[in-house]
Amino acid sequence: MSANLPKQRNLWFEKMMAIIATVNLGLVLFDLSYIPWRNFYLRRLPQITHLYDSVKGIEPHRETDNYLVTVNTLKHQVSQTGLRSPQVETQLAELRRLSSDLIETNPFAAVGKSGTLEKIKNRMRDHIHQESAKRSFATFWSQAYLSQKGWYKEINFFDKDIAPLIATNYYRHIGENGEFIDNFWIIDLPFVILFSLDLLARSFYIKRRHPGFSWLNIILWRWYDLLLLIPFCRWLRIIPVVIRLDQAQLIDLKSVRQQANLGIVTNFAGELTEVVVVRVINQLQSSIQRGELTHWLSQKPKQQSYIDINNLNELEAIAGILVQTIIYQVLPKVEPEITAIIHHTIDSALNQSPIYRSLQGLPMVGDMQTELSKQLTNQIVTNLYNALVKTSQDPVLAKLSSEFMTSFSAALGSQIKNTNILPEIQSLLLDFLEEVKLNYVQNLSTEERSQILEQIRKPRTQVTVEPVVSSKSSSVISLREKR
Repeated sequence: MSANLPKQRNLWFEKMMAIIATVNLGLVLFDLSYIPWRNFYLRRLPQITHLYDSVKGIEPHRETDNYLVTVNTLKHQVSQTGLRSPQVETQLAELRRLSSDLIETNPFAAVGKSGTLEKIKNRMRDHIHQESAKRSFATFWSQAYLSQKGWYKEINFFDKDIAPLIATNYYRHIGENGEFIDNFWIIDLPFVILFSLDLLARSFYIKRRHPGFSWLNIILWRWYDLLLLIPFCRWLRIIPVVIRLDQAQLIDLKSVRQQANLGIVTNFAGELTEVVVVRVINQLQSSIQRGELTHWLSQKPKQQSYIDINNLNELEAIAGILVQTIIYQVLPKVEPEITAIIHHTIDSALNQSPIYRSLQGLPMVGDMQTELSKQLTNQIVTNLYNALVKTSQDPVLAKLSSEFMTSFSAALGSQIKNTNILPEIQSLLLDFLEEVKLNYVQNLSTEERSQILEQIRKPRTQVTVEPVVSSKSSSVISLREKR
C-alpha cells in the first residue's frame, strides 16, 4: 500500500498540471478568437468585451461613437420638442454631415472592418431605394422623409439594422513597435512561470535518475513542454496539453497513437520497400552489364569474391526437387488428362492411315479400334510413368542426369558467349528489369494506405499446419543430402 502512495501522488500532480495547462490553452484559444469574433461577443456577451477590450488596447472609436451619441441626442430632442422643431432640424443636419464624413473617411478601415461600412451603405441604399449612399443618408436624416414614413418606424430600422453595425467599430492602439497593443502576455505570464518551474523540476529529477544524460538531452526528453513557454504560435500548446491529459489518464489516446504509428510505419515501409527492390534490380542490371550472365548460367564464379555458402549447385538441386515433385505429386493428378491426350493422338494417327480407313467398313473393326487405342494408351502411360520412377530412383541415372545438367549448362554458357546472342539477351533482360521497376516497384508507393492499415488491423488467425512426410518426399530430401 505504501509503495502505491508515491504513484498516486504523482498521478494527482500530473492531473493538476494537465488541468492547469488545459485552462491556459482555453485562454489562448479565446484570445486568438477575440478579434475575429468580437462582434459575436459584443452582441451576446457585452460584459466580456467591456473587460477584455483593455487587454487588446481597444477603445470606442471617436467618430463612430460620436455618430451614435448624436442619434441618441436626436431621439431625446424629438421626444422633447417633436419632429418639426428647429432643434430637431439642427440635429438632423449634423447627422447628414456626420454620415457624409463617415462614408468619405471610412473609420472602419484602420481595424480591417471596411466590409462593415459597405454593409451599412448597402442596407441604407436598399431601404431608401437610391444608388448613392450619401444621398440615401441625406434623405433618411430629413424632416420630410421621417414625417412621411413615420418617425418610430424609421428610427426602429436604424436601431435594428444600422446602429449595431456602427457600434462594432473600435479604435485599437498601436505600440512603438508598429504592432497593435496586445497585453495578453500579462495574463499568460503566471502560467509560463509555472510551466518553467515544472520543466526545471522535471529536468533535475531526470538528471538525478540518469546522471550520464546531458542537459540538452534532458530538455529534449520533454520537448513538448517547451511549446508551453514560447510567446508566439501559442496555438501549438494543444500538443503538450493533449500529451499531458493522456499521461494523467484524463483522456485515452491509445487508439490515436496506434493509428498514427501504423500510418507512419506503413508510409516508411512503402518507401523502404521501393528503395530496397530498386537497389536489387539495379544490382542485377549492373551485373548483367558487366557480362556475368554466362557465369550465372555455368554456375562458375567470375572472381574469387563469389561466395558459395553450401558448396552446392543450386540449379541442379532445384531441378532435382522439381523432378521429384512432378513425378510423385503432379503426374498422378493429371494422369486422366495425359491419357486423353495420348488416346486422341493415337486415334488421329490411325484415322489418317489409308489401310485403316479401308478396314473401318468391315464389321467389328470400329469396336476393335476403340479397344485397341485404349489399351495402347494405358500401356504407354503406364510404361512412361514407370520409366520416370525408375529413372529417378536409379543412382546411376541420377548421376548421369547430373553430369548431363552440368555439361548442358557449360555448353549453353559457352555457346551463348561465343555467339552474338549474348548482347541481345543482356539488352532484353535490362529492359525487362527496367519495366519491372517502372510498372510494379514504383506502384508500391501509391498503394492505398487504408487497405494496408485494414490488413494490419485484421485479427491474425493461428493456422496449424501438420507436416506430412512420405517416402516420396523423403526421397527428395535424401536427393539434396546426397548432392
